[in-house]
Amino acid sequence: MSRNDGGRPRAAVRELAEFPWIQSPGHFQGALSKVLVSVEGDGASFLDFRISSYEPGAYVQTHVHEAKEQVYYFVEGEGLLELDGCPQVVRPRSFVFLPAGVGHGLSNTGTDNLVFFVITTPAGSLAQREPQP
Repeated sequence: MSRNDGGRPRAAVRELAEFPWIQSPGHFQGALSKVLVSVEGDGASFLDFRISSYEPGAYVQTHVHEAKEQVYYFVEGEGLLELDGCPQVVRPRSFVFLPAGVGHGLSNTGTDNLVFFVITTPAGSLAQREPQP
């Protein structure tokens, strides 16, 4: 991402097609994400923004972010989100706020892709990141 003359990140309109799908560690069977805004790609200071698409049967193992907060917003499909051991059904228009320290895992239990947006704060380098959906 280019920077303006002051060394700050430059605002830009981007397209989803510009970003590759990746399968992060701890994600299985087609649990993919596109990292749309990040420290590494855009110089974001406070957040990470991504779209995730989990194929039927795909999942991320249960994990905890000790210092990060997340918001998930679901737009397609259905699945089970485990919150501190309690499964919760998620569908389009469901959203969840995940405070730091909450154990969570997610699986696509539906017949179509489970698609959702994820905002994580604070942003951090990939080397320091905990697993992301």
